[in-house]
Amino acid sequence: MFDPSDTARLYGCAPGVDFPLAVVRGLEDRLKDAPPEAWAQVTLLVNTTRMARRLRALFDEGPARLLPRIRMITQLDDLLPAQPLPPSASPLRRRLELATLIQTLIDRQPDLAPDAGPFDLADSLATLMDEMQGEGVSAADIANLDVSDQSGHWARAQQFIAIAQDYIDASNSAPDPEARQRATVLQLAEHWAHTPPKDPVIVVGSTGSRGTTLLLMQAVAALPQGAVLLPGFDDHMPADVWDVLAKDQTAEDHPQFRFLRLCHALNLQPADVTSWTGLPPASRARNALVSLALRPAPVTDAWREEGPRLTDLSTATANITLVEADTPRAEAIAIAMRLRKATDDGQKAALITPDRMLTRQVTAALDRWEIVPDDSAGTPLHLSPPGRFLRHMAAVFQSPLDAEALLTLLKHPLAHSGADRNLHQLNTQRLELRMRKDGLPYPDPDGLIRCAAKATKQVEEIEPWATWVGDVLCGREVSEQLPLERWVSLHRTLAETLAQGPNGTDAGELWEKKAGKAARSVMDSLAENAGYGGELSARDYANLVATALRHGDDVRDRDTPHPDIMIWGTLEARVQGADLVILAGLNDGTWPEPPAPDPWLNRKMRFDAGLLLPERRIGLSAHDFQQAIAAPEVWLTRSIRSDDAETVPSRWVNRLRNLLQGLASQGQKDHWAAMQDRGTHWLALTRQLEAAPDVPKATRPAPCPPVSARPRRFTVTEIQTLIRDPYAIYAKHVLRLRALRPLVQTPDALLRGILSHDVMERFVRDTLDKPGTLTVDALMEHARHVLTRDVPWPAARALWLARFSRAAEWLVDTEKVRQTIATPTLFENEAIGKLTLLAIKTELEGRADRIDVDASGAVILYDYKSGSPPTKDQQKHFDKQLLIEAAMVEEGAFATLGPRPVRAAQFIGMGSTPKTEDAPLDIEPPRQVLAELVGLLSAYLEGDKGYTSRRALYEDREARDYDQLARFGEWDVTEEPVAEVLE
Repeated sequence: MFDPSDTARLYGCAPGVDFPLAVVRGLEDRLKDAPPEAWAQVTLLVNTTRMARRLRALFDEGPARLLPRIRMITQLDDLLPAQPLPPSASPLRRRLELATLIQTLIDRQPDLAPDAGPFDLADSLATLMDEMQGEGVSAADIANLDVSDQSGHWARAQQFIAIAQDYIDASNSAPDPEARQRATVLQLAEHWAHTPPKDPVIVVGSTGSRGTTLLLMQAVAALPQGAVLLPGFDDHMPADVWDVLAKDQTAEDHPQFRFLRLCHALNLQPADVTSWTGLPPASRARNALVSLALRPAPVTDAWREEGPRLTDLSTATANITLVEADTPRAEAIAIAMRLRKATDDGQKAALITPDRMLTRQVTAALDRWEIVPDDSAGTPLHLSPPGRFLRHMAAVFQSPLDAEALLTLLKHPLAHSGADRNLHQLNTQRLELRMRKDGLPYPDPDGLIRCAAKATKQVEEIEPWATWVGDVLCGREVSEQLPLERWVSLHRTLAETLAQGPNGTDAGELWEKKAGKAARSVMDSLAENAGYGGELSARDYANLVATALRHGDDVRDRDTPHPDIMIWGTLEARVQGADLVILAGLNDGTWPEPPAPDPWLNRKMRFDAGLLLPERRIGLSAHDFQQAIAAPEVWLTRSIRSDDAETVPSRWVNRLRNLLQGLASQGQKDHWAAMQDRGTHWLALTRQLEAAPDVPKATRPAPCPPVSARPRRFTVTEIQTLIRDPYAIYAKHVLRLRALRPLVQTPDALLRGILSHDVMERFVRDTLDKPGTLTVDALMEHARHVLTRDVPWPAARALWLARFSRAAEWLVDTEKVRQTIATPTLFENEAIGKLTLLAIKTELEGRADRIDVDASGAVILYDYKSGSPPTKDQQKHFDKQLLIEAAMVEEGAFATLGPRPVRAAQFIGMGSTPKTEDAPLDIEPPRQVLAELVGLLSAYLEGDKGYTSRRALYEDREARDYDQLARFGEWDVTEEPVAEVLE
């Protein structure tokens, strides 16, 4: 196939050439006169499964021929003459061993590292060990580094690495995958050095960025019929630029640097790289432009010298569109619109970006047109339904189950995924509504059954289900150290039990589809390697499960995707061809992505040891960019602002802009502006698509329901609501809507008020039964008892108790005065009054906090306020609670008292500045209050009287339960309400 040569054979394909197609065409050119069996004698070593699939697909298109052997560079065992090396250890096993070792070291030397997250530390250490083994760097090489000018942290890092290496070497266990791969390549290279194969062997598509792969490429290139084929080789770079790259120690971020390194390893120069095939790139003019834009620093001299020679800039930029959107959402929608047009035009289009959030936004936007893209990345396993379910289940063991965690589990689509799931969903909804109403912050089996029994009249339907939920999930808090085998067994049993339901016979849908099978594989691997994990706490086990799922295979359980609309990662883009390529998320920090922080070695130590540098990863990203931008049609997109702040354009976009604008300043056409104009057109279309329809602005509502639908029963406290926010009465009583209480109760003002009432009632009752207990100590004892019982938040409990203590002395002193005037007679649960207003056939119900009766039989009303009590003016116009209760007392609404005169009514404020506030009975006598109340209620029994939203709130910024229903925000309180008669 190849002519004899004294030097290595190194071929290249220019950016923009369909690389897999070029591989096939080059083979056809070289084997056109060869016998048919010559095809089967060729071995192609590829670096990705996607490349292998694409090559097979191209061969399948015909003509009929024998196929070459296509194998991955990680699958070399059958090329070895002797018995292959033992199978490698699973990555999980190695991480478990390292985690156990790290925990032991920390236990013995607490100052070595914080005792938290041993699995995170083991994960990063295992990643470093993999890299060291791949690059041929030993722990001794790290130990020999000069760290005299470094901090003590680096010395500790060396200690960890050395101990880990010694453990791995002394364990006599299976080798790591990276170590096995390097040993295989070395063994194969030695075998080929003595007995080289006569058949062609070609390394296809690798850039040689990793040490082990570079060794393989050197071994193949030295074969009599060996060759290396490079993708995206820049043939526009002059020799002097290659020389600059060779001398510059910081040039690893250049897209062609690893090719230079490979040439030197093969004793070649970049000029020795020959073209593999005659397939032309999409645009040689654009390749020349991008090559100049990405020159190594300093670039300005090269731009001044070579820039004017770029005479075909119109051709180079004609098919480039630059989209600079205001927000990520606008960017995603513009991309989706262009992909949608590609489907109409019959184009094959690909979106390439490392930003997974952006790809999800584009996928969601494409759903508008029912287009499902072929996303090569899929969904990370830990974010798939089984992954989330297993992580939620692992959390059950590490803390008491609260209401939120319980409903999170019950609502998960995999919970009770066997038979009768519809009944499970119905019962879950019933339970949630009751829990929001009654409160059940930490469900236990008995409390769960009681709450469920009150949730529906079909008790026989929900009670067995609630019993099952309680048995499965409640009372399972485990915090002690357990062996990993035990944790995996408990975790898996619990997950399968919840997934199958009370009447199921298997694990429901937990292990089904691709995501379920991948999750089961992770759990099987945990069980298989559990013997290497030692004992763990519940927290550590949950972290281990999360880490194992993150390292699991991504899953692609999707509907049939569109065959011509694809989302690729940067690696997939190297081996695919598309008519339209959209390079998205071109902002600094996204493309290129920032290097991950290394807790072990700094940059200098990495350089001295021969490990991968951050610049090398940036160089790979730059090479991906150079290849992708060479497509026939290209979009470059970025958002000017992120969710947090302004963004900075990617360095490669900046270079391209600076070069083109510099050439424009020298008299050439402004091609950058032309690229922007094409993008501006699409952004205008995006704004039109996103523009809200001409929906009229909401007006301030004042609905007028039929008189027959208007409420005829009120509580005393609702009168204030009727005065201040009538719309809330309409929503509550006419529409019968109720605001849902939060699932997890918080220490709010409402709860503090309820508990303050309870404390005062207990205290006053106690003073009546036990004379001599009217003391501060007795009051505080009641406060401590109530708060300990009903406030499960330690910080709030301490704060409320301190606030109460500040008012305690004042409360006791004033209570002594109150009890000398009258005797406490009725309290909140007893002082319930009902009054029927016969004139308007309306019933009024009131509940007094406390009613005292003096020696003459007159009544004194008290109302406790945990904050500041309302002023006399506020009571006169709005807060009429005590005034109305006084009128009800005189009308005999409280059956146990009968009609009695009201001597006084008073608010008792127990806030930070305690004080009392009398009700203005002198200017608002009970009969007058009653008459005004009848007038107010009768006004709302007229058909044209509307329930105005936010009529007279104390503060406009006060949030109300029904603001969203009233569409508050589309109008403000300065607008006149619009009455709407409803039928």
